[in-house]
Amino acid sequence: MDNYLLLKYIHILCAFVLAGTGAGIAFFMLMASRTKNIAVIASTARTVILADWIFTTPAIVGQLVTGILLMKRLGYSFEAPWFMSVISLFIFIGCCWLPVVFLQYRLKKLAIEAEITGVLDERFYRAMKYWIALGIPAFSGILIMLWLMVFKPLDII
Repeated sequence: MDNYLLLKYIHILCAFVLAGTGAGIAFFMLMASRTKNIAVIASTARTVILADWIFTTPAIVGQLVTGILLMKRLGYSFEAPWFMSVISLFIFIGCCWLPVVFLQYRLKKLAIEAEITGVLDERFYRAMKYWIALGIPAFSGILIMLWLMVFKPLDII
């Protein structure tokens, strides 16, 4: 059985999940932090972490695995400019995303502490700034990678 279409479907599905979950997480965490409502922020921080584990992490693994399998199936060169651009972006996004994950745990911890003290510490807002500063280039990288995947403007063989 030819698994090309299944691989392509899973690859595209993972791309949708990455872009959609990334945008959703960013939107809801940002909106929650703007409320300054400690209970809302803490609840959202918990949910953001859960969403990353349920959706983002498997999508990242799925993208990598199906991407490599598709490259082999289609006979594309792993040394081609197109692949080097895509894999460089993938690594760049990962380098932004990993600190974001740790920052999400920090944001959650600070929000839970604030539920006890009733005061959201300045450290929370500083961590949010770092979270946003890393999230913007990571999400931009996802959009560029999607563009590269669809249009393949560089040599692929």
